This record gives sequence, structure tokens and C-alpha cells, in this order.
Amino acid sequence: MTAHPLAALGRPHRADALIAGGGLAGGLLLWLLGLQGGPPLFGLPSALTLVSLTVMSAAELLRRTAPVAALVLGIPALALDICTGTLVATVLMFTDLIYAAVLYGSPAAARRIPFHCVLLTVLSTIVLTALWHDPQVLMLCIAIAVGTLTPAWTGVIIRNHRDAAQAARLRAEQTALLAEMDRRQAVTGERTRMARELHDMVANHLSAIAIHSTAAQSIDDPAATREALGVIRENSVQGLAEMRRLIGLLRDPKAPGGGDEPAATPTLDGLDTLITQARASGASSGLTFTLDDARRADGAEMSPRMAAPVELAAYRIVQESLTNALKHAAPGEVRVRVDHDHGVALTVTVSSPFGERPGPRAPGSGAGLVGMRERIALLGGAFEAGPGNGPDGRVWLVRAEMPVPEEDRRPEEKRP
Repeated sequence: MTAHPLAALGRPHRADALIAGGGLAGGLLLWLLGLQGGPPLFGLPSALTLVSLTVMSAAELLRRTAPVAALVLGIPALALDICTGTLVATVLMFTDLIYAAVLYGSPAAARRIPFHCVLLTVLSTIVLTALWHDPQVLMLCIAIAVGTLTPAWTGVIIRNHRDAAQAARLRAEQTALLAEMDRRQAVTGERTRMARELHDMVANHLSAIAIHSTAAQSIDDPAATREALGVIRENSVQGLAEMRRLIGLLRDPKAPGGGDEPAATPTLDGLDTLITQARASGASSGLTFTLDDARRADGAEMSPRMAAPVELAAYRIVQESLTNALKHAAPGEVRVRVDHDHGVALTVTVSSPFGERPGPRAPGSGAGLVGMRERIALLGGAFEAGPGNGPDGRVWLVRAEMPVPEEDRRPEEKRP
């Protein structure tokens, strides 16, 4: 709880009103029964103790809305009460004001009031002991300590527990908020990954289908039409297989029909198949395709294996680059080179003839380059794509470099 604004001073808390009313009624009853703590001092009339009782009750109405002001108002009321006979109800309400000032007051008041209570108790003990050499003075000093220190430190303890509980609630809310943010980021990241994977898998086959279906419609040659339809069928079957693989990755293995075996992830060993498909799809456009896999040292048939994320990213880079070449490249040779730099970085380079075309051979979404950049960025690599100069003239060059740390390499690739 915190102190309410001054605008709320006219509307005391219900509990404060009950405490004030009960203290006033109890004090009046004690005064009518003559149950006062002692005779009035300095010749003051005993009826003045009702004035201090009334002021103390009014201060109780402010114990929650203005606790420090209520305590300041209660100090002279207590002094008047002591001088006019001392009603126990007035003293008890004053101790409650000390407790409320510590509990509901500002942090500065909660620090200073207990210190002042200790100082008041010590000074009162010293002064009373010096003035009156009487054993009853010790009891009076104990009463002062109980009436000031006990409510002050009780308020400190309860306030500390309240602040700790509030801090714990805030931490719990922050933890829940961070968890929700992490969940949303995870969902967004997974949707982005799925969109990138779906684009890279399907775009290649659909582009080939679009190109050859256009050729089949425009060329009045039965042999060319049959060849185009064969390429269309092959790409349709392969695209369907890729879609099934993706669905297998997304489906819960425990769900009915989900299957127990994980779907295979494409690797660089499938580059030969990609090049073969590209040759079949690009033959009618005057495109030729070559693969230079520098990882195959000494004429080895199989290339060294790397971590699955690296191989998948490299495979998708080549696949998307070949798709873009089928759509945009001028007639000529498309070169694909894969190089492994001493087991430290994997580099994929794809160059295709760059020419001025009125438009692509097949429509595209424009998300290919974005997806390739995202894949390389996730691996902490470098990616660049754009026109450049090659041995045979202007080319469109795609270059991706992916780090392959020692701990991420597959066991068969690590050096002894």
C-alpha cells in the first residue's frame, strides 16, 4: 500500500474510521468511570483530557491517507493528555499512529521514525533517571520503550514483508511477460523458418513447371511438347515429395498417422541431382549447368560431411540460386562451386549469365534473396548477391560463406 493523494483526505478508510470511533468511545467510557492514569499536572483541569482524546481520534482518521501528518498531530495531543491525567485509550491510539506512519508513510519516514523512537527512549531514560532516583522510573522508561519502539519496529517488519511480497509479484509478472515474449518470438521465428523452407523447396519445381508449360503451349512440336510434359511431371512428383517431407517434419510424431521415423534433411550430396534437374529444366532456355565441388579431394566420390544446419543452408542456397537462374539468366553457362576452406568455412558460389531481359521466364515472389540472407545470418556467415564481371562477361554472382567450427563438424570430418 502507498499513501493516497491529498485529494482523498476527506474520505478516510473504513477501517480508520472504525479505529477512531472505537478509540473515542473507549476513552469517553474510561473518563466517565474515572479510570485515568493519574492526577492532572500544573493545575490543569481534567476535562482537557477529552480535548486530547478528540484530537487523537481525529488523527486516527488520517492514519492511512496522511500518516505522517496524523503522527505530527498526535504528538501535542499526547503531551496534553499526559498533563491532564492520561487516558489509556489516547496512549494506545498514539502508538497506532506510530505504527501507521512507518507502514503507510514514505520510505524516508519509515527509516527516520524508528531512529527517532530509539533516540526518544534513550533521552527519556537518561533525563528521568537523573531527575528522580526512584525504582518506578525504570518501569516508566520501559513503558515509554514499549509505547514507541514496539509499534515502530512492528511497522518496519510488516512493511519489509509487504515490499518483499510486492517485489516477488513484480518478478513473477516480469517472468511471465518475458516468457510470453519468448513464446511469441519462437512462434514468429518458426513461422519464418517454415515460410523460408517452403519457398526454397517448392519454388524450384514450380518455376520449372511454369517455364516448360509455357514452352509446351507456344511450341507446335509434338516431340518438344512430350519432353516438356516429362519435365513437368518429374518436377511435380519431386515437388510433392518435398511437400510430404515438410509435412512430416511439422506433424507431431505421436499423433495418429504421424509416423515414427524422422524425414530426411537435404544435404550437399544431393547437389548432383539438383544440377541434373536444372539441366533438364534449362535446356530449352539455352542454359547449361556445371558443378565444381572442391571438397572432393583426389577424385573421391563422396564429400566430407558437416553439421546438418550448414549442409541444409548450403543446399538451399544452391537450389534457390538455380531457380533464379532459370527465371532470369541469359543463355549461357551457370557455374556452381562448393569449397571447404581447411575445415573452417564452407563457401558456395553460383554465377549465371547476366543479361537484360524484359521480364522473368516465370513469376516470382521476390523472397528468394531475403530467405538466403536469413539462412546465412542465422549461421553467422556472410552473404552477397549482385551483378559482377566474370571471364565471359557480366554475371550475376551469389556467394555465401558459412563458418564450420570444430565442434560443429561431423565426426567423420574432424581431423585427428
